[in-house]
Amino acid sequence: MPKVSVIVPVYNVEPYLEKCIDTLVNQTINDIEIILVNDGSTDHSKKIIEEKVKQFPNKIVYLEKENGGLSDARNYGMPYAKGEYVAFLDSDDYVEKDMYEKMYQLAKKENSDMVECDFYWEYSNKQKEDRGEPYQGKKEMLEKIRVVAWNKLIKREILEESNVKFPKGYRYEDVEFTYLLIPFLEKVSFLKRPCIHYIQREGSISNLQNERTKEIFDVLEHVIKAYQKKGIYETYQMQLEYVYVRYAFCSSFLRMVKIPDKIVREKLLKETWEQVNQKFPNWKNNEILKKHKNAKNLYMKTLNKVTYKIYSQIFRRIK
Repeated sequence: MPKVSVIVPVYNVEPYLEKCIDTLVNQTINDIEIILVNDGSTDHSKKIIEEKVKQFPNKIVYLEKENGGLSDARNYGMPYAKGEYVAFLDSDDYVEKDMYEKMYQLAKKENSDMVECDFYWEYSNKQKEDRGEPYQGKKEMLEKIRVVAWNKLIKREILEESNVKFPKGYRYEDVEFTYLLIPFLEKVSFLKRPCIHYIQREGSISNLQNERTKEIFDVLEHVIKAYQKKGIYETYQMQLEYVYVRYAFCSSFLRMVKIPDKIVREKLLKETWEQVNQKFPNWKNNEILKKHKNAKNLYMKTLNKVTYKIYSQIFRRIK
């Protein structure tokens, strides 16, 4: 059994793919399985993969499927993973050569269900380090976790027992996956060094803003309903309310103000304000919002109908 399986969805990333694969096959951990899922690529990605399979037949598992999107490709690869721990990596990113060895060693040392590492935001002309804030317990995890799948190493038996999957057909797939996984995690460890180079490219899904930006509310509703179904919503209501409001008025808000179509942009901004205040009419009394005096919370505390419109105009002008 491999120590680590890395699932890599591939779709039309020809300029980035070889570097991504090279950093995986040359990992310092020997017992690694790299599962490349070709999600119907129409460029030369398949040719690159086939060459790498010839070079590293004992490390690479190659799968092909019709195009179904990032979530579908990740889900497709999961049943093939045989590793003790499973990781996900996007095929336009790359990793440090000892990443999975260090994460695996830490997981074994601390008997962890999941290990999280720091990472770099990699721009064409600069690099920015993203340092996470450690958390204790599931409530703090909901509040503080960085909601990306690719900086985590997760025990495979947790994935199998929980049956948590990525939502097909939606953006913000990592949001749903991460928050649905949290109730099943007892021990999480932190590798406090950046190991992943998160490539920022203009054509990526995360940088394309349109009406689909509002899918964050569908994804968050899926999470809330799942917690309700498990009978744990009341336990985590404060955290889920805080997460809902923070996404609406921070990260998703910043995406919405960048939507080029004015009619769509203003429609979504109006719907966002109404959605939050209908769903959580007393959100300003949230204890997490009141307790922590960070920049995001201080900004959210100033929001009302007037300031919301003012901020939308200000943030739209910021590049």
